[in-house]
Amino acid sequence: MTFLDDIRDYPWTSLLSGILPAPLSARLPRQFQPTTTQIVPSASIAGNALTAVIGIMTFLACLTAGGVYMINQSANAWVDDIASEITIELDPIDTANIEKKMTLVSLFLAKQKGVTRVRPLTAEDSAKLLEPWLGSTAALSALPIPRLIAVEIDRSSPPDIDLIKSALSRNFEGVTLDDHRRWQAEIRLITRSTALGGLAVLALVAAATIAIIVSATRSAMASNREVIEVLHFVGANERFISSEFSRHFLGLGVRASLAGAFAAVIAFLLLPFLMQLLGGGAVTEAETRRLVGSGVLDFGGYILLLLVVVVVAALCMVTSRFGVIRVLRTYA
Repeated sequence: MTFLDDIRDYPWTSLLSGILPAPLSARLPRQFQPTTTQIVPSASIAGNALTAVIGIMTFLACLTAGGVYMINQSANAWVDDIASEITIELDPIDTANIEKKMTLVSLFLAKQKGVTRVRPLTAEDSAKLLEPWLGSTAALSALPIPRLIAVEIDRSSPPDIDLIKSALSRNFEGVTLDDHRRWQAEIRLITRSTALGGLAVLALVAAATIAIIVSATRSAMASNREVIEVLHFVGANERFISSEFSRHFLGLGVRASLAGAFAAVIAFLLLPFLMQLLGGGAVTEAETRRLVGSGVLDFGGYILLLLVVVVVAALCMVTSRFGVIRVLRTYA
């Protein structure tokens, strides 16, 4: 018999009775009630402290997974926006008639294949882009601020950026094209670093959960040593005894992880309010929203939290089973 056989033979219909409190479990229909009597007392395993610790671990894992998911979604949206636009910069120095040059360059760009929209920015628009760093001051009007042209491109049929860049350099002096490739590479680097950091945190949470379950398994077996010895005496094998313990720990893991995931859902629902409350000004709030988006998890994010619950419950079941088998072999 293998571990897959244990999963197939597990009384999944009675799992709900192990998750709910005893008063509610007693009111469930007969098909959801356990069909066999529990040999190992559940009170000796499903301690409140162990439930709280696993719930906290699940809460931290859900926060990490949800945070990395939101940052990844925001970064992907940001990269898509950057990839759909290029910027043309006109040097204002030694340019007698910058407005005429802006018009000529805009007309030239509008004729290029794959360009969907050309939007010349006024001098006031260019100055507003510097306000988050230099502030709103009248000295900005005296500075030789480069003039910008925002060009939206068709992502399904993009133009030849290198061809447009060479054509601009041949026909216009002091005109440069920025396709934001450097920014895209930096955003991807930050996203990957965040994802690796999140995976490291999840690995630490999983390791801590496994260590806690192993310790709890040993403690439960020590407190039920007489029961286990009697089972050995009447001919019970390792699989039967380990399944009794893993059944308890699976119900404990599901109950604790659902509580932790529910707390994480509440935290994510309150996140937009906290972002607005602790925004620290319009610029800081805008930068925060660029990093984590609106702060709201979508459907895929909540599916990810549910996956964390499944993983934590599976860790509880698998770790307890192998822990019991390892201890039982020391009895022989």
